Amino acid sequence: MGGMVPHWDLSSIFSDFDGADYKQALVEYAEGMNDLDKRLADEATRKADFCQWIADYLVTSNRIGALEESLNAYAYSSYSTDTTNTDYLNNLSKLEEMALQSKAQALVFQGILTEYAQELSTFYTSFTQFSQYKYMLEQVIEDGKHRMSGEEEKLAADLCRTGGAAWSRLHEQVISNLTDVATGKTFNEIRNEAYSPDPAVRKKAWKTEISLLKSVEIPISAALNNLKGATVTLNRRRGWNEAIDRALSSANMGSKTLAALIGAIEDSLPFWREYLQLKGRLLQAAGATEAGKTDSGAPSGVASVGCAFYDLFAPLPQLAGASPAQSTEGENVVKMEGWTFDEARSYIIEKFYGFSKDMGDFAANAFANNWIDAEVRKGKVGGAYCIDFPSKGVSRVLSNFTGSFSDVTTLAHELGHAYHHHCIAGLDYELTHYPMTLAETASIFAENIIMKDVIARCQGFDKLQLLELHLQDSCQVLVDILSRFYFEQSVFDERKEGELSAADFCRLMAQAQEKSYGDGLSPERHEYMWAVKTHYYSPDLDFYNFPYAFGLLFALGLHAQYQQQGADFAQVYQKLLRDTGSYSCEEVCRRAGFDIESKEFWAAGIKSFLPELEELKAYEKAVAGGRS
Repeated sequence: MGGMVPHWDLSSIFSDFDGADYKQALVEYAEGMNDLDKRLADEATRKADFCQWIADYLVTSNRIGALEESLNAYAYSSYSTDTTNTDYLNNLSKLEEMALQSKAQALVFQGILTEYAQELSTFYTSFTQFSQYKYMLEQVIEDGKHRMSGEEEKLAADLCRTGGAAWSRLHEQVISNLTDVATGKTFNEIRNEAYSPDPAVRKKAWKTEISLLKSVEIPISAALNNLKGATVTLNRRRGWNEAIDRALSSANMGSKTLAALIGAIEDSLPFWREYLQLKGRLLQAAGATEAGKTDSGAPSGVASVGCAFYDLFAPLPQLAGASPAQSTEGENVVKMEGWTFDEARSYIIEKFYGFSKDMGDFAANAFANNWIDAEVRKGKVGGAYCIDFPSKGVSRVLSNFTGSFSDVTTLAHELGHAYHHHCIAGLDYELTHYPMTLAETASIFAENIIMKDVIARCQGFDKLQLLELHLQDSCQVLVDILSRFYFEQSVFDERKEGELSAADFCRLMAQAQEKSYGDGLSPERHEYMWAVKTHYYSPDLDFYNFPYAFGLLFALGLHAQYQQQGADFAQVYQKLLRDTGSYSCEEVCRRAGFDIESKEFWAAGIKSFLPELEELKAYEKAVAGGRS
């Protein structure tokens, strides 16, 4: 690949699990938790002056909450790069056990807040520094309506360590250590081959991936079955009619907004199916697909309409008669493969500076101080994520960098998350908990900075490749995520009635893919996608999917504003990110000038893709005309 692909440096956060700084932080955490317990139990002080009591409690809670998240982030960061390390696993488990105390405190505080709700208006006027807490505290009271008794909630949290959290960890460990015996490649390395320009490699990787997943379907399906079963049971006890209702509450978002978002995506499905059929035809015309062929390479006799699942991430082939690749800025800017990490770093920093000095300085600092773990290796979790250390005011980014342009945009995406954390650094910890919907705003906006810049500066086939890549990624965020939404909805519906097996999950995934992708996909699909996506396996992340679609379309709207306002928009953008933990999604967006309860708003974002597909259709037509 060329150049060093870095491991991150966590030493500025804590020196080591055995270090004096880490041990001192654990002591401070434990003492702070005990202090909060005493404050919660001090009924006399609370009755004498509730406003002073809650002000003092929030000051301590902010400090200890930030420390708790930082300790957990350190433990998970270490574990996720070496999932079989027993020391890392033990520290993670220890912190999960300690966190039970804070979960119990949250329940007690919720009850107190509900009891004294009538005094909150006085609190906001007496302690104006807490006036921005209004929405957050109202949400705490609202959430209290969906709680079991204190003892039941404590028991549920305790059992989650050996139930939900354990099932989730089982899935991570099985997948991260899954290896193809024939080649020695890890499961994540095989998944990365979906981006290969070699059609035979892509199809073989798809078949190997499904075979490997089938070999471990029993433990993975047991994990998913039991996780969703526990959620169904707990939701019923907590008074949620449906799992989606709980997800919307967690997202600080209303059902009217969700209906508008899903409705707009469903209306756009004919467009996305047209794109996928076009991609399938272009691959066929170039001989760049194995779709419709047997293992020997002979035609299977089955018509292949649409794009094969293993070709979803295939690079656009250059057909005979097409114009040569052109770029106004040099080939390194637009190449689809072969990026070094150094090239990715320089390019991202440059483009972030193009938006604002603050964002550029931030990215330069993140790279210079080794915030990123990018090497693909055994025992490391797949995919990419950004994790925050609020007591330190810093973040870390995990990715699996193989040199594709998609890896470059992924890095920009995750650094966008980190920039969001940067914008809220310094706020009270309780005001930094933004919902998943708004969590994707900064990441997709950062990704768009890269994509829009490259597309604008390219010509010829280079530009067509990038337009197709942008459609490809956006199709995943809208259509594939819609399939995941359908899948999870159907899983919850059927899990209410009984146990689910691997065969059931495969059936439901196949139905979800048909409902969303339809004839955009060929018959060669991937019914085991339920076993791949880690989000299904988190006890606290039901319906993790729709926030990505929300984030994409909202970020497109913000980027359009940026193009209209220019450099002045950078400050508006920072303010918007800073507000994300203080208001509902609807209010944050309203402040930015958007009505997200309207289907027309979301449809406007989707319409921005229309010219991109038209250019690809013109390419197909021009090549076909040149052959006639």
